[in-house]
Amino acid sequence: MVINEIFTSIQGETSFAGLPFVFVRLTGCNMRCGYCDTQYAYEEGIEMSISSIIDKVDSFGLKSVCVTGGEPLANSNTPMLIQELLNKNYTVLVETNGSYDVSILPNEAIKIMDLKCPDSGMSKMMHWENISYLTKKDEIKFVLSSRKDYEWARSMIVKHHLADVANVLMSAVFGIIQPSLIASWILEDRLNVRLQLQLHKYIWGHETRGV
Repeated sequence: MVINEIFTSIQGETSFAGLPFVFVRLTGCNMRCGYCDTQYAYEEGIEMSISSIIDKVDSFGLKSVCVTGGEPLANSNTPMLIQELLNKNYTVLVETNGSYDVSILPNEAIKIMDLKCPDSGMSKMMHWENISYLTKKDEIKFVLSSRKDYEWARSMIVKHHLADVANVLMSAVFGIIQPSLIASWILEDRLNVRLQLQLHKYIWGHETRGV
């Protein structure tokens, strides 16, 4: 597998925000979102075996792992890596962009799946069947750049009954839209969603890598 980086940090997003995690970032992504903050993961990386990845994760002494990218499901060996982590009693989150079939993931893994909003330029790449593979332990993420994105996300929540399917998250593209605006819209509409901030960017700065 080609690995971009393995590091520890405070989880900045999801309902696990604030907890210490090991992050395994895979190289490669099939999308080019306009707001991407990990473009260095498109191509940078080194070959590692699954056993060497596990050894590195073990060395940190934490029990929660986030497998991310890039796009982790672009690598056919990712489900095997995740299963090995689960076999060692790790809590495993998998951050995926929503364009790959998530049914290939082990049931015990917690799926954090994007639904790409219009301003990302990638909405057309969504694999909509994935919604049927999600459970209440999984999370659906909308990353918002504008009011248009918010209204699209709100319509998808209603159309697909997403609040009944999984935990729904909304976040702001850092530096593009104020989280306070999104908070006000959520309150106005009484949406059953969680507003999330990218805590790591507030702690270490938005240009810091590997935290």
